[in-house]
Amino acid sequence: MGLKEQRLLRRKVRIRARVKGTTLKPRLSVYRSLRYLECQLIDDVAAHTLLTMTDKVKDKKGKKLTPSERAAQLGTKLAEAALAKGIKKVVFDRRGFKYHGRIKALADAARQAGLEF
Repeated sequence: MGLKEQRLLRRKVRIRARVKGTTLKPRLSVYRSLRYLECQLIDDVAAHTLLTMTDKVKDKKGKKLTPSERAAQLGTKLAEAALAKGIKKVVFDRRGFKYHGRIKALADAARQAGLEF
């Protein structure tokens, strides 16, 4: 394991020690690969995933979006689905990734769509 992976793992463990999701306030966990974003709403008390979404689905209009635009679109869809399930508040878990770029775009879009965190 290289130095970058060790640092990411250390940040992830440090964040997860403080962030816990419940049924009323689940954890919004975000995973960022080089190409895609995946997010989950997780109830850590019951060890149950309430909702999962990814930006791997292609846009039907055929319009190319930038990665930040896809992240913002994912944040909006996630917030709408969470509000439909009655979830208004979440705890944000960035999993050691820096809060900028796609992660920030997703979080800002989710906040604008009605999620509180």
